[in-house]
Formats: sequence, C-alpha cells, structure tokens
Amino acid sequence: MILMRGTMSNPISGAIPNAPKGYATGRVTDRAHFIVLGNEKGGSGKSTTAMHVVTSLLTIGHKVATIDLDGRQRSLTRYMENRKAFCETNGVKLPCADFHTLTLSEAPTKADAEKEEIAAFQGLLDQHLHTKDFIVIDCPGSDTHLARLGHSIADTLITPMNDSFVDFDLLGRINPETYEVLEPSLYAELVWDSRKRRMMRDRRSIDWIVMRNRLQQFDAKNKQRVGEALNILSERIGFRVAPGFNERVIYRELFPKGLTLLDLKNSNAGIKMSMSHVAARNEVRELLTCLELEGVSDRSYMI
Repeated sequence: MILMRGTMSNPISGAIPNAPKGYATGRVTDRAHFIVLGNEKGGSGKSTTAMHVVTSLLTIGHKVATIDLDGRQRSLTRYMENRKAFCETNGVKLPCADFHTLTLSEAPTKADAEKEEIAAFQGLLDQHLHTKDFIVIDCPGSDTHLARLGHSIADTLITPMNDSFVDFDLLGRINPETYEVLEPSLYAELVWDSRKRRMMRDRRSIDWIVMRNRLQQFDAKNKQRVGEALNILSERIGFRVAPGFNERVIYRELFPKGLTLLDLKNSNAGIKMSMSHVAARNEVRELLTCLELEGVSDRSYMI
C-alpha cells in the first residue's frame, strides 16, 4: 500500500467487486496523473496514440511510465522495446519511459485470477505513483477485467476511433435513415459505469476525450455525418471531441524503429523530414494541447 497524506490509499479500491479497500477520499494532487487509452474496437490507433502522448510528455521534461494491459498483443510494449533496441543499435539517446506489461492471470478460478490481477496492477501503480508525473495505460480492444481496471482509475480517458460509423456504433446507436443519434451504446455504458464508480469512490471525475483518428484529407459526406453525430452524443453523455491523426503511412512506418513524429528532427533517426511529416507533428501537438493536462499545454511549443 501507498502512504498518501498519512492515510493508507489504493487507487483501484472499489473499482470492481473484491478490490482492496482503503482508498483516500478527496482530491489527490501529490501523485501521478493517469492517462488511459481505451476503446473496445481493435485497430483504432490506441497504441500509436499512447506512444506519441508518452513521447510528447517526455520531450517537454515530464517523467512517464507506461502499463500495457493487453498482454497478448503487447502493441505498446513492442513499440517501447523497438525504441530501446533502436537507441542501443544506433547509439542514439532518445527520451524513454519505464514500461511494463500486465498479463492475464492463470489462476484456476475467476475470483482468484481477478485478485491476482488487481494485486499486480496495484503493484505497478505503487512503483511509480509518486516518482512519475504521468502513468499512461493502454487497454486491450475488448471488454476484459484488466480493461475495466484501467478505466476505473483514469484521470484522462482517451478513446481513439476511426472516423466511421462502424467505430461510432460502440459509442452510440443511430437511425440509419436520418443519422439521428438514438442512444448510447456498449462502450459508452462501460465508461459511464467507470465514471460512477470513480465518483462514488473518491469524488473525482474522468475527463473523457474521443479522438477522431485516421481522418481522410478530403471532406466527404460521411466525415461530416460522423462529426455531427459525435457532437450531438458528446453533449448527451459528456465527452470532449479532439482532433486526431490523419491517415498517414508514416505512423505505421515508425513502429519497427520505435520512433514517433517527434523524433524525426534527430538526424540519427534515418528519416528525412518532409512537409507531410511536419503537418503530422502538428497533429500530435494539437492533440496534446487539446488534452488540457496540467503543466503541459503551456509548454507544448517545445515538441
């Protein structure tokens, strides 16, 4: 357990049934800020977004740790491992985060498995809670116990979604004829439940940002309709809409080297900067500013 203001505390107390008890109530300002990347739809760009957020924070001088809750795909972990290998192979010094992967328990019963997962997650949080400024948590693209654990402690929740009604369907149902938003959907209900638990536990709210990702350059009718539906739903269930990343090959090309758009100005990165890359880097800067993280927005010009 972590001592916080003289009180035994546990960031995930009450997150789910059988969670450890003892979380300190009230606003806590002397610990890391939890940024969670979540969406039940795979392929939405969670890990790429997480990596660019992490690198942005590191670049402007913050201390960051990451926890990958997708122990099977390990996309964020692989990104971090590729970055470490690139630096070692090429003798390059790039800002790196402490990174961890939390895998599913193999305990024989569901109750025992969940207990082990809670303990493991709590252990990673304890390790960095007071030594890092931010802990970035990448959730699996499905509704799992670990995903719900991650959502339950979020200070900032980022939900990247591909700019289509296929992805929108997890947030809300629409009338196929009029495109009118009818009701919240599966993932929105999960977030709503996480928000209620968080408020009941420690009177803190979750700042939820839905990020329109893989945007097309042209202004198609479908793009307009998705945008209108998101704006309507945001007012109904309480999230902010943030500009995401355009559909660019460079985001996928950087993964094997563990690099981000913010690293290309380094001459040892081996990639020549183009105007397209400059535009993509501006997308990262705009996202970071949109997150409105304390102590970050006023320094985003540095990235």
